[in-house]
Amino acid sequence: MTPSRLDLQALALGYEGRAFMRGIDLRVDASEIVAILGPSGSGKSTLLSAIAGVVPPLDGRILIDGRDVTRAPIHERDVGLIFQEPLLFPHLDVASNIAYGLRRHGQTRKAALLRATELLEWLGLGGYERRRVDELSGGQAQRVALARALAPRPAVLCLDEPFSALDADLRQRLAVEVSAMLRESGVAAIHVTHDPTEARTVADRVIELSALGEAL
Repeated sequence: MTPSRLDLQALALGYEGRAFMRGIDLRVDASEIVAILGPSGSGKSTLLSAIAGVVPPLDGRILIDGRDVTRAPIHERDVGLIFQEPLLFPHLDVASNIAYGLRRHGQTRKAALLRATELLEWLGLGGYERRRVDELSGGQAQRVALARALAPRPAVLCLDEPFSALDADLRQRLAVEVSAMLRESGVAAIHVTHDPTEARTVADRVIELSALGEAL
């Protein structure tokens, strides 16, 4: 059987050795988007941080393409992460923001900028390569953040309420666009949100955080 792109097994999350949730089991396949729904402060961001390697789980396993990455460092996980705010580098232009991670992984400047240009065309931002990031609208900035996360071709992409800072109309429009792009990219994606409408718009499956495991 081909392994799922992301497999969480009996995961326990918590702080300072004390769990607030355990027994989290979840599989997300390539090109699938799963939305995790829950109120603010319920632990959604902590779940994504554990997958990405920012914080360690207290117990359980995280597998990507069948490989156990539970204790692997961030740079060895093949996971992209997008936050509520785009967090673009203000001193770099749009193309250099997208190419940044590729350059750190050893790609030549030419190859990294070519990949950035390809992604900008795909995201409907062709010609924005030399644009300053402070000249972008909120929706454009989040597209650039998406391009930067997808540039290294991650197996898994974690989206932490990426549209929450946008107005309602733009949030709905971008949710539809990004959902289609993620499916086309082939990445396994987890999108966390407190908004049921956004969750249904983006995802193939919507799961309440409380249904993933046992809250303590």
